[in-house]
Amino acid sequence: MADRKVLVVDDEKLIVKGIKFSLEQDGMAVDCAYDGEEALEYARNNQYDIILLDVMLPKVGGFEVCQQIREFSDVPVIMLTARGDDMDKILGLEYGADDYVTKPFNILEVKARIKAIMRRMDNRNAEAGQAKVIEIGDMRLDCEGRRAYVAGTEIGLTAKEFEVLELLMLNPGKVYGRENLLKLIWGTDYPGDVRTVDVHVRRLREKIESNPSEPRYVRTKWGVGYYFQG
Repeated sequence: MADRKVLVVDDEKLIVKGIKFSLEQDGMAVDCAYDGEEALEYARNNQYDIILLDVMLPKVGGFEVCQQIREFSDVPVIMLTARGDDMDKILGLEYGADDYVTKPFNILEVKARIKAIMRRMDNRNAEAGQAKVIEIGDMRLDCEGRRAYVAGTEIGLTAKEFEVLELLMLNPGKVYGRENLLKLIWGTDYPGDVRTVDVHVRRLREKIESNPSEPRYVRTKWGVGYYFQG
């Protein structure tokens, strides 16, 4: 975890102070923002390994911040949401978040989520680095640069959208159940359910398919799961 760079965004300064202190104890570099505008400025001008982003922020709300970040970066985003508010969790995923932690939280849980995401990304990058580039039909994935192209046009994907597409393209024709995808992409310790998978697949289709309601690439085998067809 040392040498990782994290942006913590929350208008409650005591929460930010506590998270910053704890992450720095693990050797991470931490920047802090206290409203949505400041968060966007930091995100545009710096490279982060992960962003912790509160839903309720002054000036620009957390969902809008997440959505704008997704226009220029696939950095993993963990939303900080109100306890038990399922709508916040679902909306966070809709706007491009990778995970969420409910308030009030234990800092050990936050650190565990960060470590899990970093571990999965490191493992995924190591595996994908062997493939370098995957090309099937009009689809092209630059695994090292983490960029996706359809018919030569680059498509902006979030970290999780890229990982889902990458896994499916590395195994074309293989059907992955929603539970299996949840475990492989989000990890066995992820507290969410299979709706997470459905949200990301829908968003992925909206970006790569000319007609998302009749997908050409990411197909559904009804009652089983999802698979890639070139």
